Amino acid sequence: MSRLDATSLLHTPSPPSPPSKPTTRRRLLRVISITLAVLVACLSLLLLVVRSSPTTPPNYGSLFISLASNDTAARHLRALTLHPHVAGTRANSLTAAYVRDAFSALSIPSHITPYSVLLSYPIHRSLSLAVPGRETTTSFTLSQETYPNDPYASATAEVMPTFYAYAASGSVSAEAVYANYGREEDFAYLASRGVDVAGKVAVARYGMIHCEDIVHNARVAGAAAAVVYTDPLQYGGAPGEAWFPSSRWLPPTGVQVGSLFRGVGDPTTPMWGSSEGCERMSVEEAMATDDMPGIPALPVSARDAAEIHASLGGDAAPADWQGREGSPVYRLGPGPAILNLTYTGNDTMATIENVFAVIEGAEEPDRYVILGNHRDAWTFGASDPNSGTAAMIELAERLSVLRKQGWRPRRTIIFCSWDAEEYGLTGSTEWVEENREMLSSRAVAYLNVDVSVQDPDNSSQTVYDSWVKSNISPSVRPGYPVYHSLYDDFVWMEKFGDPGFRRHAAAASIWGIMALRLADEEILPFNYKPYTSELEEYTKVVENEIRGTAVSCSPLHSAIRALKIAATKINGERKELQRQLLSNQLSKDSMKIRALNDRLMQAERAFTNREGLFKQEWFKHLVYGPSEQNDWESASFPGVGNAIASARSDNTTKSWKFVQHEIHRVARAITQASVVLTGSLT
Repeated sequence: MSRLDATSLLHTPSPPSPPSKPTTRRRLLRVISITLAVLVACLSLLLLVVRSSPTTPPNYGSLFISLASNDTAARHLRALTLHPHVAGTRANSLTAAYVRDAFSALSIPSHITPYSVLLSYPIHRSLSLAVPGRETTTSFTLSQETYPNDPYASATAEVMPTFYAYAASGSVSAEAVYANYGREEDFAYLASRGVDVAGKVAVARYGMIHCEDIVHNARVAGAAAAVVYTDPLQYGGAPGEAWFPSSRWLPPTGVQVGSLFRGVGDPTTPMWGSSEGCERMSVEEAMATDDMPGIPALPVSARDAAEIHASLGGDAAPADWQGREGSPVYRLGPGPAILNLTYTGNDTMATIENVFAVIEGAEEPDRYVILGNHRDAWTFGASDPNSGTAAMIELAERLSVLRKQGWRPRRTIIFCSWDAEEYGLTGSTEWVEENREMLSSRAVAYLNVDVSVQDPDNSSQTVYDSWVKSNISPSVRPGYPVYHSLYDDFVWMEKFGDPGFRRHAAAASIWGIMALRLADEEILPFNYKPYTSELEEYTKVVENEIRGTAVSCSPLHSAIRALKIAATKINGERKELQRQLLSNQLSKDSMKIRALNDRLMQAERAFTNREGLFKQEWFKHLVYGPSEQNDWESASFPGVGNAIASARSDNTTKSWKFVQHEIHRVARAITQASVVLTGSLT
């Protein structure tokens, strides 16, 4: 699962609805824009069946689609989910070996790259509820119950106790306060109602932002500790509806675990690779940074949270803070419920393992099309992430058949199986930091699939059409109720996530067709004109946010107009080179093609800035990235958004002037992209 990926992944990493990850869960290099025309062309191939005659070159795209295997995806998923495999454990090392061996068996050269990084595990957890005047104290077991006839019951004993990685060790005994989704606006509402959070235990539910932001907001509001639970409103289905294994919904004892680290990568090597002998912060220094939660926190089940809610007093919470129909009234507190919370963690250096497999390009081996997915999981990880891992191996098996038929990619294809993503995109971040300059000059695109949920059920329309119809971006994954819990296992996937494993195969088909186009076409299929339309829409959002201030978006409008002109120009050049190729007036190895591709590839880099985003310096892309308020989903112009949030809070001339500065920064980046596309010095 995951937040925005460190390598500019299309992932957005996402929790069960709402919201739906992109994940959009962190990037140094952003996925280069794939146009509507490319997507439609790619996805329409799903419906084609073309037979190649002996005298014509094979249609490798059609052959790739015809090789889809639901059974292969299911076989790999079953093998990968036999045991829980948290990063840094022996079980996860075995999954690394499995993935490496799967690629090696296909005669694809593969290897494992290890890193030493700071991970976090639980030593002791306890939570009890006391109410003044009540004789008994409730001690919560903090455990997830196995379900009847669970074929993985024996392996369940290997599941790590429910916890939050990097939570501060400590004990707190204080009144509870209900904080809804734990957003900034929720804590602001409590303050407006005179509900004091300082020194209390904030009780919040999942649903709008992820756990690291919930706990961060609780700490900023003055809370001494935090408890986060899965509310049946989001995770339990309709009142009276059954739960897993009878239906897809999370059982009442289900707990969503996660990481509370708001940074990315190894916390001891911020901004540089965790290579052997490198400079490091001490564990104590790393745990003391602002990216760490700084307070004890625990995730709990809906069943335990219901007992806490029943013991809260104070005013009734607003209607949109309440639970599902038929639930008892949620109250704000504070108290009289007193929570006694203790957490002791083991924050320690551990070894993680990234797995790589490489199909070298025949004509342009120094240009990389990168396909990736993380492998580590909080428990069994059938959906997150190993549905993506299974799809990636199934995709590789198809490409191995193409190789036997004579196919060689024009550009190099690199498969990446990341480790420790759940802790903070750690494996991918360390690799990018270690290979930053090489990737900056050679990476064509990165395509990531975390959870394989592409829907192939309606054969009358392309998958892209279904995305448009349901108003879901191609980079957004619908959520699922058992996310990050004990119940994300092979049985849930087989019964509810993807019966028949058709979605796994469809995801691999889309993933692979896009990869083939990016790897094989002489001219990269990038079109920046639709990008300009998106930028115009994002600018309208900013204009609405700054209405009534002295801030102006005119720099953005001017820069976008220039980008549109540049995109039109390079599209014309592409069309002319394609005409010359078809008429044999131009060699496929012409330097004109190489030069055009370099401009198409490098234009996206122009949207990045070495200084990074305001308040989030690690994130370098000025158009797309997480916001400071919610690092789970992708935001447009995130630095501008962060500046606007600060200006609203400070409401000073200086703060609004800084918003104007951030707008100029984005406008300059867009202008640089125009210069790159145009291909001539000013």
